[in-house]
Amino acid sequence: MSTESPKIRFVMLGGFLGAGKTTAIGRLAKQYQDQGLKVGVVTNDQAADLVDTNLLRSQGLNVGEVAGACFCCNFNELTSTVETLAASERPDVVIAEPVGSCTDLVATVVQPLMQLFDAQFDVAPYGVILKPSHGLRILRQEANGGFSPKAAYIFEKQLEEADFLMINRIDELSTEQVEELATLLAEFAPATPILRMSAKTGEGMEALSEMLDQRGSFGQKILELDYDTYAEGEAELGWLNSSLDATSDEVFELDELLLGVVEELGRRLAEVEAETAHLKTIGLWEGAYGVANLVSSDTPAVLSLPSNCQTKLAHVVVNARVAVDPQSLRTLVEEVVEEVAGKMGVTVALHQTQSFRPGRPVPTHRFAKPN
Repeated sequence: MSTESPKIRFVMLGGFLGAGKTTAIGRLAKQYQDQGLKVGVVTNDQAADLVDTNLLRSQGLNVGEVAGACFCCNFNELTSTVETLAASERPDVVIAEPVGSCTDLVATVVQPLMQLFDAQFDVAPYGVILKPSHGLRILRQEANGGFSPKAAYIFEKQLEEADFLMINRIDELSTEQVEELATLLAEFAPATPILRMSAKTGEGMEALSEMLDQRGSFGQKILELDYDTYAEGEAELGWLNSSLDATSDEVFELDELLLGVVEELGRRLAEVEAETAHLKTIGLWEGAYGVANLVSSDTPAVLSLPSNCQTKLAHVVVNARVAVDPQSLRTLVEEVVEEVAGKMGVTVALHQTQSFRPGRPVPTHRFAKPN
């Protein structure tokens, strides 16, 4: 009689910065838990202090974080992080969220898992979430697509390697916009299934579960990729992760601080025509948490998860991914946080800030399709 553990179902959802991956993963994890399954989540970033990790842990999920490089360049850390999650409570499903500026994940993550770790993992179809704001501009091939051609190249390569695509945020789009996106995607990737969903409202999430449950010939789209263009496209983005404590003698509205920081950052970045890929803040205090974010220069900042928390103390994490020099981004973020907090009578104490441009991707493995 075999005592081997059943394979862990490995689900990875990709997509550009601000596509809504974290919201989708949180909702998908809840669906799996409602089915009686144990779920682990692995987040990924170029540096520690990730809003996504804090948010998913606040939702009660078992989360491991791979920091310092993308999954493809830190593959061994990905597999060891899953092992660490399994040490406390072996998950039935692991959901992985790669860096939003990362592509070539089929050759560097999916295929290595299938070929090297087949006994441990049962790999689900690889889905990529489309970010509507930049997706429309890039797929329309507008001259001013919001990012340079090199960054748009990464966006398109993400779509190209997917087993299926998801148009997210349909609750924010008109019927005409959804139809235009579906048409543009069908032209770009004619044989790739397209789902329509709102991770925020839950619409279309059942179809996502059904797609992820499929077995078959998935994870086979090995990209032809120019790594010079890829590296240059990633390096055009300034990256910032910052953590701080906010304190006041009087109670303050945590949500007002979070949204105020994101709104003012968005306004100041628009003034210097620095295209925003994603700005997000999370505030945490005694079980309460709130999130505000901005996903492009032509959409408003939103309080995506209200904390409804009045407090004298909160821990705040700020993440920014913007087409601007990282040192300028750091200076701006620190100025804006101080300014917005100051107007509310709140004092901020910065713990650490990391600002940089992502380095050249150097994958641990890069596999072709098996013979």
